[in-house]
Amino acid sequence: MRQIVNSQQFEAWNGEEGQHWSTRYDRWNAVNEGFNPLLLEAAAIGPGERVLDVGCGAGQTTRLAAGAAAKGSVLGLDLSAPMLARARALAAEEGLERIAFEQGDAQVHPLPTAGFDVAISRFGIMFFEDPVAAFGNIGRALRPGGRIAFVCMSDPARTEWVQVFDAVRAVLPLPPQDGGGPSGPGMFSLADPAVIHRVLGAAAFTDVRTEPVEAPGRFGRDAWDAADHVLGSGPVRHLASLLDPAGTDGRTGADRVRAALATALAAYERPTGVHLRTAAWLVTATRP
Repeated sequence: MRQIVNSQQFEAWNGEEGQHWSTRYDRWNAVNEGFNPLLLEAAAIGPGERVLDVGCGAGQTTRLAAGAAAKGSVLGLDLSAPMLARARALAAEEGLERIAFEQGDAQVHPLPTAGFDVAISRFGIMFFEDPVAAFGNIGRALRPGGRIAFVCMSDPARTEWVQVFDAVRAVLPLPPQDGGGPSGPGMFSLADPAVIHRVLGAAAFTDVRTEPVEAPGRFGRDAWDAADHVLGSGPVRHLASLLDPAGTDGRTGADRVRAALATALAAYERPTGVHLRTAAWLVTATRP
C-alpha cells in the first residue's frame, strides 16, 4: 500500500467489514445494482475509452465498464484488499483482460495524469476525509474534457431502508447512526446537492449536474433473511453491541435488533423477496 489518509476507512474495509462485503458481494450487489443502468448511461463509455472506477468494491461496475469499453481499459481502485481479491477473481472468471485493480486511497493514490477519459463510482465516493482533495486527484487523472459520473446517497428521508432503522430505534434504545454530513465522511456526506456543487467546483470540475434517482434493492428472501443480512454489516453490528448483553427476556442485543429489523422489514416482503427503495443523486461533471 502507498500513502493512506482515510485510516479509519482503511482499517474497516480491510477488517471485518471488508470480509463481510467480500463474502456477501452478491447480496450487496442485489441491493445496489438497480443503479447500474443509470450510472452507465450517464457515463456514456465509448468502446475505446479508458475508465477509472473509484471505490469499485468487488468490481461489478468495473466489469460492466469493461464490457462498454471493449477496446479500451478499466482500472478499479479501492481501499479494501478482501474486496479487490474478490474483484480480481470475478474478472478472471469472465475472461476480462483489459481490466486491472489497485488498492489505494483515491485522495492521494498516484494516478496517471490525464490517464483516463471517464471516472465512475457507485456509492464509493462519500467517505473521503477531504473530498475536495480526492475529487481534485481524480480530476487530474482525467484528460482535458474528461468526465465523471457517480451515484451517492441523497436525503435519507427518501430511502426506505433508513425508515426501517428509524422503526427499529422506536422500539430499541439505539443511538443515531452517524451517516456523515458536510463536515465529515459518511454515507450522507454528499446528500445536499449544494455540497456536491461546492466540492466539485472547488476541485475544478465544471458543468456539474445533479439528478434525483431511485432504484429498488433486494435485501433478502424474506424479512428474517434480510434482517440477518443487514445485521452482518459493521455499523449495525456496532449498534447492536451497544445494547445490554442480555435483556429481561434473555435475548442478546443482536437478537433483539434482528427481531425488530424483521418486524419492520415484513412490510416490504414481496413474492420475489424483500425490496426497499434507495434514493440517490446521479452526478455528472466535466474536467475543463
